[in-house]
Amino acid sequence: MSKPKITDRLEFPSDLNVTKALFGVGVVGLLASGVGYFLEHEQFFFSYLVSFAFFSSIALASLFFVMLQHLTRSEWSAVLRRIPETISSNFWIWAIFILPILMGMHSLYHWTHAEAVASDPVLQGKSPYLNSTFFIIRQIVYFSIWSFLGYRMYKNSTEMDETGDWGLQTLMRRTSGPGIFLFAISIAFAAFDWLMSLDPHWYSTIFGVYFFAMSFQGLFATLILMIMFLWKKGLLTNTIQKKHIYDLGVQMFGFTIFYAYIAFSQFLLIYYGNIPEETVWYLERLNGGYEYLAYFYLFGRFVIPFVVLLPKSTKSNFKIVSGISILILVSHLVELYWIVMPVLNHHGFHLNWMTITSFLGLGGIFFGLFFMKFKQNKMVPINDPKLADSLDTH
Repeated sequence: MSKPKITDRLEFPSDLNVTKALFGVGVVGLLASGVGYFLEHEQFFFSYLVSFAFFSSIALASLFFVMLQHLTRSEWSAVLRRIPETISSNFWIWAIFILPILMGMHSLYHWTHAEAVASDPVLQGKSPYLNSTFFIIRQIVYFSIWSFLGYRMYKNSTEMDETGDWGLQTLMRRTSGPGIFLFAISIAFAAFDWLMSLDPHWYSTIFGVYFFAMSFQGLFATLILMIMFLWKKGLLTNTIQKKHIYDLGVQMFGFTIFYAYIAFSQFLLIYYGNIPEETVWYLERLNGGYEYLAYFYLFGRFVIPFVVLLPKSTKSNFKIVSGISILILVSHLVELYWIVMPVLNHHGFHLNWMTITSFLGLGGIFFGLFFMKFKQNKMVPINDPKLADSLDTH
């Protein structure tokens, strides 16, 4: 196997103070949201949940992406795999930010009210699952699984940088098999817990897949924008090439269709069934101004990306792909807002400033943690046996 030819600097510049700036934004955003807690504590928890679900979804999709690449022995992604590896390695720290959700359970989740359960046969039937103690236990289990898998993938990959031991790649592939199985179960139940149980009377058997499809589409948009950021700083400009952006654009296009298929399937089954307990969830979100949010994310994460990315040429156009990536991520946030906020604001759409401050706060911490670890090792897995094929321009 030929030796990879890399001409770029592989260390993230220590003098690039992006980490301090991001942590600064994060701290200011969280402090502002903390002030909002004392003004409107219920609004604080709902706004926080939207942002927490958004950034958690990117981390979860990163973990799945890494395991999938190892399991399929993918070559094309080797050169950019260190980015999702680093994102998913921080789950053990990110777990701290589930604490406000646990503290706000009584404000967020109707099923935590004992008097509501006592007078509601449906909630009584679901109480073996929907109860505070079991909810907290499940969060510990989820984050334990994600933290272990993320740490294991990152540790073995960076260790291979130092030792050149290709046996570590086999170890990562063997871990990825059962890891994806545990991931699939845990992300589905996390989606049920965080989002679907906000309306405990409503349920969808494919909600977990729906959340996964949203997340994975958003990941490709995130990877494209992060690579564009690195290029702008003069990093990896010859290593991550135009063909890799094209491949990411193809993947993003594919999961745009997959997302639309799952989202429409969920809507169509409920519409066709016409059962009041199911249709009321959509009725609340298609009235009072929320319908405009639905139209926005419908066009923002399906119609426009589908039409624009359909031609082969646009997937290699950096400006177009970057613009579509931004649109998809904004639509991802809007859709999560559309899922969560009608539970609090029944009478219509109302944008609160804490939605913005919590997003900036958690976003600053999320990407601050990423860059803090990203600069500790090589930005590319330099001893990966598939790296030469990933760099091959033919």
